[in-house]
Amino acid sequence: MKVKNELARQILGEVLGTFVLLLFGCAAAAQVKTSRETKGQFLSVNMAFSVGVMSAMYLCMGVSGAHLNPAVSLSFCMLGDLPWIKLLPYSLAQTLGAYLAAGLVFLIYHDAIMDYSGGVLTVVGPNETASIFATYPSDMVSIQTSFLDQVIGTAMLMLCILPLNDQRNAPAPKGLLPPVVATVVLGISVSMSANCGAAINPARDLGPRLFTLTAGWGTEVFTCYDYFFWIPLVAPMVGGVMGSIIYLVFIQWHLPEPEDESESEEFNDQTKATKHNNKTDELYYKMSAL
Repeated sequence: MKVKNELARQILGEVLGTFVLLLFGCAAAAQVKTSRETKGQFLSVNMAFSVGVMSAMYLCMGVSGAHLNPAVSLSFCMLGDLPWIKLLPYSLAQTLGAYLAAGLVFLIYHDAIMDYSGGVLTVVGPNETASIFATYPSDMVSIQTSFLDQVIGTAMLMLCILPLNDQRNAPAPKGLLPPVVATVVLGISVSMSANCGAAINPARDLGPRLFTLTAGWGTEVFTCYDYFFWIPLVAPMVGGVMGSIIYLVFIQWHLPEPEDESESEEFNDQTKATKHNNKTDELYYKMSAL
């Protein structure tokens, strides 16, 4: 039953990985909101998303690279680490995984959501529940500030994760990549989520937003806050590319070149020959003494 097509395997990995990421995050948001913060606080949601990132990366990193984010996939395409033809399939797979996770969270917390909202699914107001799934801005935040917020947050994400797998820099051990990336995501979440929820991931926002559209919240999930929905779609893509360019210009282009393999092999051969000659001379002197 092994899937032989590489792209199909990668799509399966991204669907399941993003599903796990959003299941952790949205379930935590539902628990905190519907319990009126008696069973968790703001930090609980941030930590849950970070654990989701770590778990999802361990789950699918060996199959698809665990991008889990169209902005990451776009940045890797720009850097030459992912063929451009795979950008759209990756992005659709990530969005599908997020949509499915939102649906499962809704089933798990259906009773609590209905009790909290009084049976009326709303996007704004004191008993709104749409923010369990997608991100929305604070009332005082402008569109311009929201866009800048998402650009900077995603740029920080790429700027901090690119050196982790750069062999010319100081890369993290491969088995430790997931917890390190999760820590970066946690840092961004606890410091840059007050304005508009720190989506920094178009799939993380669009998938659940599409679910709320189809599950009873209506078109207001797209029209509210001056059509805010496009901000977490476009700004992270811009920020991801910006962060990648900053890393290239300020860091990667100035790293020392890796040692030439042929020179290294020649040096090793010379070292082995020298050791062999030393042993031969030592044996000769011992026999002469006898």
